[in-house]
Amino acid sequence: MKITNVERTIVDVPFTPRQQKITARTVYNWSILELCKVTTNTGIIGWGETVVHYTFARVTDQAIARVMGKSPADLLLDDSLGAGLQMALYDVVGKALDVPCYKLMGNKVRDWAPISWWSNEGSPEEWAGEAGDAVEKGYTSIKLKQRPWRDIVAQMEAVTAVVPSYFKLDLDANGSMQNAAAAMPIMRKLEQFDNVAMFETPIPQHDIMGNRQLRQAISRPIAMHFGSPPFTTVIREEVCDGFVIGGGATQVIRDATLSAAANMPFWLQLVGDGLTTTWAAHLGAVLSHASWPAITCLNLYSHHLLKQPIDVIGGFHRVPEGPGLGIETDEEAIVRYTVPEEALQPYRDQGEVYNTPRPRIIRTVVYPDGSVVHMPDISKAMSLTPYVPGIRLETWPEEDTKEWKDLWSRIQDEPVRERRTA
Repeated sequence: MKITNVERTIVDVPFTPRQQKITARTVYNWSILELCKVTTNTGIIGWGETVVHYTFARVTDQAIARVMGKSPADLLLDDSLGAGLQMALYDVVGKALDVPCYKLMGNKVRDWAPISWWSNEGSPEEWAGEAGDAVEKGYTSIKLKQRPWRDIVAQMEAVTAVVPSYFKLDLDANGSMQNAAAAMPIMRKLEQFDNVAMFETPIPQHDIMGNRQLRQAISRPIAMHFGSPPFTTVIREEVCDGFVIGGGATQVIRDATLSAAANMPFWLQLVGDGLTTTWAAHLGAVLSHASWPAITCLNLYSHHLLKQPIDVIGGFHRVPEGPGLGIETDEEAIVRYTVPEEALQPYRDQGEVYNTPRPRIIRTVVYPDGSVVHMPDISKAMSLTPYVPGIRLETWPEEDTKEWKDLWSRIQDEPVRERRTA
């Protein structure tokens, strides 16, 4: 069996209505997916998927040239081919052997894979809405992006008011709580909420002493992205309870094997729509310590691009038993959401190069005393004080007014600080 053709299709799958509002501030371009269709001389076809602006590696022209005329079985372990192409090759080989992909990866340890809902930073009302939807859709956990421009205690009060006692909240600060001294009192407030299950990267991961202090003092598990600090340092210094693991199949299996040897759980973080979520389930089926719910961000998308949408029951979805990925793509939906390659041509904004239009939004951090900070890019606010009761974020999308244009112009070089008058 030889590869005779590789087709790439760019699709823009709309996010759900609330997530369109939330992601406009941050990961608006994760809706752009590249689907990879591999055809062989035997007529077998495999499918894969890449989130263009997030996945660890996009499929390149050079990668396609390397696989043409080759046996798919010889290429499965090559992560450098890119997410979508590697996934499609596993799909092809599984179909050729009439076995599900997980049988190409290891020995099965679970029939159902745990999965979590996901949301980026949002207001207390937005998070409560997302958590309520998650419960309704059969999820039992949600991963939330904790940020210093939001009142995290107010957010937790809003969310816990709408979810059952068994529903778990995993909080990811991406290091924005700065250091152990600043993080400790906040985390102690948060662990008073019974639903709060875990903290991911509360402070920078390279802060070995600080993370060790937090782990010793906080009653909830602390998770870190695998590899930083090095695995041997993590084990020796006991700086976390488990990991976040992602990347290509070979890297994931290698990192998962080390985690299992140390008896440390992890969650798979493989972001994408229906194909990627199915791919994560196959990996999770054979990785013994992938017991924390996977993060695929499936809930962002209004369509799974599959004939049969993924069904979550009690926080798990079933690992397919059919050949390859064991699912059928919805090619009518793929055609409906296809966008031209030209839509991804680079453009420049604020000195940076982007592949999709970046929403022009003024972000304003509002403090309880009436002082405000205006900025065009909310990532500049990651160094704000980790927690201020009553702090909030206001957004002002682009509009054709003198007031908006004047403020937008003023904040290009640096954030603008002001005090509001009554």
